Amino acid sequence: MAVNIPKTPQFGAETSCGTDIVSGAEMADTVQQWLAQNLEVMSKEELREFQQRLPDKELWEPSPGGTSAQPGKASGMEVASRMVAQYGEQQAWDLALHTWEQMYLSEPYQNKSVEVLVSIIPEKFQYQSEDRPHPTQSWKNDVFQQIFTRLLLLHGSQPRDYQFLFWERRQHRVVVEQGHLIEVGDLFGPGLGTQKKPHTVILHGVAGIGKSTLARQVRREWEEGRLFRDHFQHVFYFNCRELAQSKPMSLTELLMKDWAGPAALIEQILSQPEQLLFILDKLDELKWDLKEESSKLRLNWSHWHQVPTLLGSLLEKTLLPEASLLITARTTALRKLIPSFKQPRWVEVLGFSESARREYFYKYFTHESQASRAFSLVESNQALFTMCLMPSVSWLVCTCLKQQMEQGQQLSLTSQTTTALCLHYFFHVLPGQSLGTKLRGFCSLAAEGTWQGKTLFSVEDLREHGLDEAITSTLLDMGLLQKHPASLSYSFIHRCFQEFFAAMSCVLEAKKEEDTAGVRKLIEVYGIDYLFGTPTTCFLFGLFSEQGVKEMENIFKCKLSRERGWKLLWYASRELQLRQSSLPPYSWQLLHCFYEFQDKEFLRRTMACFQEMMVYIQNDMELLMFSFFFKFCCMKRLQLNEGGQHRQARRPPGVVLYSWVPFTDAWWKIVFSSLQVTGSLKELNLNGNFLSCSAVWSLCDALKCLHCHLETLRLAGCGLTAESCKDLACGMSASSTLTNVDLSFNMLLDAGAEHIFQKLREPNCKLRRLLLVSCGLTSNCCQDVASALSANPSLTELDLQQNDLGDLGFRLLYEGLRQPPCQLRLLCLDQSQLSEEVTHILRTLKEEKPQLLIFNRGEHLSSTGRQFSLSSPAPPGDLHMQLLHTKDDFLGPTGPVAPEVVDKERSLYRVHLPVAGSYYWPNTGLRFVVRWPVTIEIEFCVWDQFLNKTVIQHSWMVAGPLFDIKADPEAVAAVYLPHFIALQGDHVDISLFQVAHFKEEGILLEEPTMVEPHYVVLENPSFSLMGVILNKIYGILNIPVNSNVLLYHHLHHEEVAFHLYLIPDDCSIRKAIDDEEKKFHFVRIHKPPPLTPLYMGFRYAVSGSEEMEIIPKELELCNRSAGESQLFSEFYIRDLGSGIRLQMEEQKNKTLIWEALVKSGDLGPTATPVHPDLIDVPTLPHFVDLHREQLVARVTSVDPVLDKLHGRVLSEEQYERVRAEPTNPDQMRKLFSFSKSWDWACKDQLYQALKETHPHLVMELQMQERRRLRGLCTSSAAEV
Repeated sequence: MAVNIPKTPQFGAETSCGTDIVSGAEMADTVQQWLAQNLEVMSKEELREFQQRLPDKELWEPSPGGTSAQPGKASGMEVASRMVAQYGEQQAWDLALHTWEQMYLSEPYQNKSVEVLVSIIPEKFQYQSEDRPHPTQSWKNDVFQQIFTRLLLLHGSQPRDYQFLFWERRQHRVVVEQGHLIEVGDLFGPGLGTQKKPHTVILHGVAGIGKSTLARQVRREWEEGRLFRDHFQHVFYFNCRELAQSKPMSLTELLMKDWAGPAALIEQILSQPEQLLFILDKLDELKWDLKEESSKLRLNWSHWHQVPTLLGSLLEKTLLPEASLLITARTTALRKLIPSFKQPRWVEVLGFSESARREYFYKYFTHESQASRAFSLVESNQALFTMCLMPSVSWLVCTCLKQQMEQGQQLSLTSQTTTALCLHYFFHVLPGQSLGTKLRGFCSLAAEGTWQGKTLFSVEDLREHGLDEAITSTLLDMGLLQKHPASLSYSFIHRCFQEFFAAMSCVLEAKKEEDTAGVRKLIEVYGIDYLFGTPTTCFLFGLFSEQGVKEMENIFKCKLSRERGWKLLWYASRELQLRQSSLPPYSWQLLHCFYEFQDKEFLRRTMACFQEMMVYIQNDMELLMFSFFFKFCCMKRLQLNEGGQHRQARRPPGVVLYSWVPFTDAWWKIVFSSLQVTGSLKELNLNGNFLSCSAVWSLCDALKCLHCHLETLRLAGCGLTAESCKDLACGMSASSTLTNVDLSFNMLLDAGAEHIFQKLREPNCKLRRLLLVSCGLTSNCCQDVASALSANPSLTELDLQQNDLGDLGFRLLYEGLRQPPCQLRLLCLDQSQLSEEVTHILRTLKEEKPQLLIFNRGEHLSSTGRQFSLSSPAPPGDLHMQLLHTKDDFLGPTGPVAPEVVDKERSLYRVHLPVAGSYYWPNTGLRFVVRWPVTIEIEFCVWDQFLNKTVIQHSWMVAGPLFDIKADPEAVAAVYLPHFIALQGDHVDISLFQVAHFKEEGILLEEPTMVEPHYVVLENPSFSLMGVILNKIYGILNIPVNSNVLLYHHLHHEEVAFHLYLIPDDCSIRKAIDDEEKKFHFVRIHKPPPLTPLYMGFRYAVSGSEEMEIIPKELELCNRSAGESQLFSEFYIRDLGSGIRLQMEEQKNKTLIWEALVKSGDLGPTATPVHPDLIDVPTLPHFVDLHREQLVARVTSVDPVLDKLHGRVLSEEQYERVRAEPTNPDQMRKLFSFSKSWDWACKDQLYQALKETHPHLVMELQMQERRRLRGLCTSSAAEV
């Protein structure tokens, strides 16, 4: 491909349109860049020859203050610089052309492939575009761009305000879907549950939240090679605000606005659109309808088009459909843009996290001590610290405090609203008041631009509003305006500030006879439906506040009346009434307006009627608005993140607060601080929301407050621990009104219960109902419970279900229950766990205290359906369903959660845990404590596929199952990994246990946070292929383990076959055995596990109550991987009769370790043997024929086999002929030569003889046979 170099380079980026005016200095820089580009792509030999052909040897003399260069060794950049300095721009260019002609290189690019050129240009020259004066690069000097801190990004299936964007005024239910936080690097990555990558990403959010800052940072990090370098070859940034001023142009000319390379390469760049990323910043500031402007035809790159046509075609994917787009826009402006987007990914910018705010301050201030002082001051002002989540507010705050430091003032900033902060900045930090009445013209300029959707202003626009050159210069010096040299236009330093001054204009322009002109103009521009989602309206509320009016009067030296804003307040009140009882996700925008107004009396009147609604929040600012609004409502009930599907019929009236992102400790502090100032709230439901110890402390601080009149507190499934119970118990006992508390589904353990019941003994505790369902309690806490019952007459209901209290626990409870001070009316227990003796005590207690109802939830619900408690962790229907769960389900705060089988062959499962709390999977022993809703994938794996035996085997032993877990680690507060080591004594050396993580770099060992019976606990875990291992130093002595006995049966012709396994209590081994036995139609009979811990490596004898042949008669307890064949004993019974008794004894000392009775009822209702002819399975050869080769090679003692067959199957002659063969394999071959004429029964006798004489060999071959049968069954199913 030949590239023609023009005789005169195109010095201006927009020369073809005649819009650029390039100065001499700028032209020299441009010529030098152009010349350098041509020289850099030449080969070393060509560049050396070029330098040697230059006529003037003075070119290589040292420059003033510089160094000399040798011809042929200088770089292309250096040669270009010296030529321009020596000859001037035009002569340097002419000389270069002449030299290239002498070298027969009139086209220097001709010797380079286009692919090489395209790869060279971005690396060497695209970065230089920062210095080029074209419109799309004015952001390089943006004051907000100087400091960048990571922003929170929320990926959702649609914008949170999607329903609102197309809202017609009618009552409807808003169903929302919670998104998930992502990193910048994930913007164009595959989404959850799909490998599909988006081509269009929409960054949306409220004004000032940092959308444009992020877009510009994406471009910068790409340039620096830290982001998307493998994804995109070229990234083009366009500021749509400035493109709005552009005349018609070609696509090539549009790209040249952000391209420093030769225009001739643009065509090659566009030929690979899949490697292009276009950043369209501030797309919502375009005034055109992009849907109408887009072209359905394929555009010619070289032809001129209106800029809206080019952009609309990119959005519609009729132009460069494979190219990627990153678009920024305000959420409230999306309604006019959504029709143009094609399958976009929606990402909302949420602003700074708490840690990011601190990071911003430490980047802004040069000295750490200054940053520390400033941040400490802001952190002490909750409202100000919250508002700093917006980058624009953080910049304002830092700038204000920096000036105070420079002037030696004491740091002070008391602003509670964004309006107050802007007033402070513009008229106290900046000398805004010095402009006097001329500032009115500045405000009217802002208003006119806002009404017309205009953000760039010409010199003529400024003059029309009385802003001459001197005033404009002052505004530039103050930083209120910024100049765009390329287009000779001006703009406010941020669009939010333009809207602030537009709001001021609305206040100032109102006349006595027409007080509502500004408000009517707002409604005319935005419409009543979208009025309260605009920053201008929000600022207007703030300016009409008492403080705002005083500031305005001081600035403009005039008298203003707050009554001018009552029309706006009337519209707001009416809007709120229309939304009453079903506040959709965007409602916080209206609340923000009320917050800026800060009129308590108005809010008290307006909010008094709100007692039932739904509100959606996702950042600190929205929570601040809600908590402020909350103080003026007369709501009785507040629930956070209602679990599962909407249950409107079951939920009592109240407010449901939905959080789109996890609650932090700071958020909890805001919520609980509201309890200290409002006395109307009677019930707080936090079920399923994770509470840290810090959050619990904030809650208890509120409970102790005299203004908190809370009566019911629901904390089921909140991840509470024994440690957090210390503060919680103090708060519960200190409250004079709290009577009902639900702590179910929290792992409080006995230590936590001790804290609770010790405080219940105090006379000032008013608690009447307490629910502790599934809290990990044992008999060890029952003495504390009994003491509280006998000391606290106010407690009338107590629920202790799903706890392992046992007989001893109830005996201890009985002593407290029978005391006269105990006034308990309802006690919920799992009575099925109790012995006959304790059941008799129950009946006695009922006679002594007839008013006491001892309640078994399962029995009572099934018979009467009574809803027994005020504060169940889930609605009654869900509770009943929880009783009916299977072991395949997770048990959680809202009842059973069924996992999805993703891949049965891989044993891969997926489960979505719908709310925060603790979830237990009985089938595996896994338990997760989650902070918010999360999806988790769990795969059962086998150790021998991953274990590095050379590193681990000799010093560590496997102590539990191996799982491959995938989940958002930030969502999981703790994971309980099962182990089968039987802990001895009260003290456990945690260092003996490790969690092995299998990663690409090898095996990583992590010490657990805690070790408990059956679990090791990892708090704030990271996930991988992981399992528990134990240091073998501990195993110098015998290692006690928890074990399990698995018994399976299969109905054969005239008899029942049994398989009996002895294994460690490992769910992965149990599952592997279950799966294998099911393939051969064996059914498990559930029997209790061994009575005591057993020892790894010990042998245990298997026996029965009658004479039956058990092969083998002993089993070794060993930890074989789930992928290996497991040892088992086999026996057959023709007639169970009244049943058989099975036993296991430790081989050495004959200690009984397991016993079970098997009756015919254990085999199910259809325990009738089925004739083999009626079983529809593939026809298989007999066992001995199937494994002939293996038997020939591996039977080590043939004589015992022959003895069992002699006289039954073998004649005397055949017997002697087999024995006459010299080797065991030859003897087996001879034996098989006779088997050709045998029937199935004869082969059965050979099989039985082999089982008796070589049991381990037969067992191993049986496992091989099962695998083969599985393959046949699979093939048969596939054919069907």
